[in-house]
Amino acid sequence: MSLEHSQRRQREVLRLYHEALASFGRRVQGVARNQWRAPTPCTDWTVHDLVNHLTVEQLWAPELLLGATLAEVGDRFAGDQLGADPAAAWTRAANAAWTGFGVPDALVLTVHLSYGDRPALDYCTQLTVDLAVHTWDLARATGQDTHLAPELVEFALHALAPYADRLVATGRFAAPVPTAPGADPQTRLLALVGRHSAPLPPVDPELAG
Repeated sequence: MSLEHSQRRQREVLRLYHEALASFGRRVQGVARNQWRAPTPCTDWTVHDLVNHLTVEQLWAPELLLGATLAEVGDRFAGDQLGADPAAAWTRAANAAWTGFGVPDALVLTVHLSYGDRPALDYCTQLTVDLAVHTWDLARATGQDTHLAPELVEFALHALAPYADRLVATGRFAAPVPTAPGADPQTRLLALVGRHSAPLPPVDPELAG
């Protein structure tokens, strides 16, 4: 891969990561006060648990980009990181992660992950895919717009497709859901990660949770 192609890819991944952060953040801002304990498509996770999970993922990013190991970070981000203002906590974590990845040449670094050392570019890709899928989860749980940006959908599909037969074995994904022939990309992405995307009745925030 040429240097020019590599740099172009890095810029594209960063752009999509930023878009994914913003997309998830809009749904966080749209969570009603009485929806934080509502269930989500993620088994055993409430809306609070889901947002906390993504917030913690972003809190880890600056540490890992600075070369920290899992042992060095320890349990610093264990438990509830949302506090009394979940939306503000998410925003702080997202801004810190974006700042970390925005440092020149951050994506050529090596980060120490639970499954081994990986290029920061791959790590950023993983975070972007996770954000895209969980944006749908959060929107679904809270009655918000479940439409994902087409380029984020295509990016996530491209990233996950090579591992389609191994996703369930990771313990992070439910079994794939069958789709109809000619299903649109978002439906195929959600089915790949075990989500049923058929429309649901509207959620009334006043009655939810």
